[in-house]
Amino acid sequence: MAEFRFSYNVFGVEGSEAFAETCRRAERHGYDTVFAGDHLGFAAPFPVLVAAAGATQRLKVGTLVLNAPFWNPALLAREIATTDVLTSGRLEIGLGSGHMKWEFDAAGIEWNPFRQRADQLRETILELGRCFAADGYEQQARLRGQFAMPTLRPVQTHGFGGYGPPLIIGGTGNSILDIAAEHADIISIPGAYQMPGQPPGTLRIGTAAETDERVRYARERTGARADRLEWHVLVQQVVVTEDRHAAATALLDQHGRVMAVDELLETPFALIGTVEEIADQVLRNRDRYGFTYYTVHGPFMDTFAPVIERVRKVETPS
Repeated sequence: MAEFRFSYNVFGVEGSEAFAETCRRAERHGYDTVFAGDHLGFAAPFPVLVAAAGATQRLKVGTLVLNAPFWNPALLAREIATTDVLTSGRLEIGLGSGHMKWEFDAAGIEWNPFRQRADQLRETILELGRCFAADGYEQQARLRGQFAMPTLRPVQTHGFGGYGPPLIIGGTGNSILDIAAEHADIISIPGAYQMPGQPPGTLRIGTAAETDERVRYARERTGARADRLEWHVLVQQVVVTEDRHAAATALLDQHGRVMAVDELLETPFALIGTVEEIADQVLRNRDRYGFTYYTVHGPFMDTFAPVIERVRKVETPS
């Protein structure tokens, strides 16, 4: 089974020095990866990742996740290859089909039915692999000979058929998990479910029972590869408290009672309790679901740090 890895999502960039110091603090806390999202109003992902790698010594960097319909595959291949080179092979690429309709509308990008978006995700993955495997473009051959221009390729040879960075695919629907089972190096269960009858992007947190079923489905579809992959979970809430029940009740009162208190305390997408209780939950979730790669949202980065220390202390006792 894979060793634990811990990561956080960038939620804001307030300036180069402040951002660099946040990344360095995360590295001191023991985080393994910093992720950038792909949403309007957020910082552009690839410059953020280059800056994060430049500010740190060992942190991997990644996208969680790029919305495939936002990107032309050939231009995305260039972004990925450039970022992998500039980060010295520390890049991980997460891809998804997109779920926030308002972002598509605001960007003037056609919002297609889910099946079409899933098909576009699959084709994007295949096209990226073709771009990474190719020896540049035929039209460049003369220029390469004249100026000794090398073809830009990713440093890593893990994902995309062995020609690019490790590939993360995240989702809860069958179509996306089918694609993940076929292509991903890391399968992510994000734990956000579309609310029935609500506008696309109106989400609720998933339950432990739903997670059992989704992981079971993905592992069945993955087959013999399942135990060679990393299984990733995106945590939506982290609350360090001496009173788990009261904290869970307060969260449900604030965000809507979409589940019972005991269900919120059991779900892997909310970590509530003392540092020791949360660390125990992380360890139990590995046994139950296989989750060894955790991401918390940026506002919880400092709060979750003692849990990382506790988990690693339990895993490697002196």
